[in-house]
Amino acid sequence: MQLMKVAIMGNGGVGKSAFLVQYVSGLFVEKYDPTIEDTYRKPIEVNGSQYMLEILDTASVETAMRDFYLHRTHGFILQYSITSLRSFEDIPFNLEKIKRVRDDRNFPMVLVGNKCDL
Repeated sequence: MQLMKVAIMGNGGVGKSAFLVQYVSGLFVEKYDPTIEDTYRKPIEVNGSQYMLEILDTASVETAMRDFYLHRTHGFILQYSITSLRSFEDIPFNLEKIKRVRDDRNFPMVLVGNKCDL
């Protein structure tokens, strides 16, 4: 089974961890617990092929380990909260963090607006 690495980035408090827990386990997390850094894994099927999806839930702080992971990531999720204009305005800064550690400037990414239920 091929490993596909994805990283999720965004300001603290935009719901990255809750989004990932909901996706991976189907559980909704009501309590906010700031993430240091965590990795989630989920087997997926795409066009009949099996993959292990590994998603790095990044902390808002920069670390050498995060940069190492971002350098080897296949794709990115840039997330903001629709209840926070600041988190949306900071998306370009997160994109620059990615570009700073990658050799390849052409990479898949998805922009996610979260907290539409609030």
